[in-house]
Formats: sequence, C-alpha cells, structure tokens
Amino acid sequence: MQSKWFHLREKAIALRKQGKSIRDIEISLGIPRSTLSGWLKNIKLSTSQYKSLEKRGENALIKARKKAIIWHNQQKTNRLKFAEDAAEKTLLKISNNAEIIELGLALLYLGEGFKKSQRTGLGNSDPLLLKFFLKIMLHVYKIDIEKIRFELHIRADQNPEKMKKYWAKELEAPLHRFKSISIDKRTAGKATYPDYKGVCVIDCGNIAVQRKLVYIGQKFCKKIIENLGG
Repeated sequence: MQSKWFHLREKAIALRKQGKSIRDIEISLGIPRSTLSGWLKNIKLSTSQYKSLEKRGENALIKARKKAIIWHNQQKTNRLKFAEDAAEKTLLKISNNAEIIELGLALLYLGEGFKKSQRTGLGNSDPLLLKFFLKIMLHVYKIDIEKIRFELHIRADQNPEKMKKYWAKELEAPLHRFKSISIDKRTAGKATYPDYKGVCVIDCGNIAVQRKLVYIGQKFCKKIIENLGG
C-alpha cells in the first residue's frame, strides 16, 4: 500500500540529489522523516554536498547557541527584576523609623561587627555596608566623626594613598581620620582584582553602642525563633 505522500517521492529524491538536507525536504514537502529516510537512504551525496551540509549544521548550531545564551540572559534579567520588585514591595511595608533602622544595623552588626573587642566597629570590603553603618553611627547614635577612626587593610600591589583617598571619598569621611594602613605582605607578587579596594575598618570606640546592638540582634533572633516555634 502506497503512502499518501508517494506522489511527492520523485520530488523528494530530486531535492536530495541537489544536496538538500532531509530536514529541509521534510519542512518543504511536509513528509515525515521516517518516510523520507526510507526513500533517500540509497542516494549518495557528493563530497562537496556533504561538506556544505556539515557547514550549514555547524552554522545552525552556532546560531542555536547564541539564541540559547540570549534566552538564558533574558530569563536571568527577568528573575532579577522579579526579585527587585518583590524587595520594593517588602520595603514599602516597612516604616522608615529609628527602631527599624536600628534593628537593621543590629542584625548586620551581629554578623559583621566587632564583638570580642571593647569597641564598636565594623570592617568590610563593601562600601555600601560601611556607608550604612557610618550613617547610622553619625545620625542615630550622634557619634562625632572626629572621634571615629578609619583603618585600611590592603594588598601589597595597592597604593596606600590612593586607597585612602578612595575610601575617604566613598564614605564621605575626613582624610585625616584614616589613621593606619596595614599591608598584607603575603600577597606580594600576586595581582589584585581591579574592583577590590581592600578592607576598611570603621572604629567608633563607644562600647555601649556595641553592647546594645549585639543584645538587640541576639534577642530579636531568639524571639523570632520562639514565635515561629514548631
């Protein structure tokens, strides 16, 4: 019994002899690949035709990979935008009062701040976290900027004066309050990533602030754990 596509058999064979791929013929004539495979299995292509099909296959693969990269990048962009929008919605529910600000700092301090020394201080390589910490020290706890000490810990290939000016500008802090710079000699001969500006330490002294922040952070964590229970 002849298939319903049999009347297209000669046309399919002619296209194959011209060097067309089975996929091209399948799309062009609407014939299933299983049927074409049987019709065309004994047709030999020339070396140039094979090379042409291989080249087309390689180009198609490159295009497919490029499309896949674009698609994945777009999906990542969409996920990041979704996360950002969700964050904005959460922040809209939080009132911008001193208690919320202090709680935010307490949780940050619990993870990153000095806890064993008799000082209120925080060291980090992220300017955003340090700006957040410094602004609250100045505006909520009313600590005088002239009583705050800034220290830098940098790598061997970093210029001390350049790094000092960078952090002073980023934190909007007086240059003369940067009291010491420690250079890690173990990094000599090793290149530093351009975006890495070392670690800046903000030392505010005032042990009372440290104690309050640590207690707020610890008690808040314990309370939430208890409230969520089992």
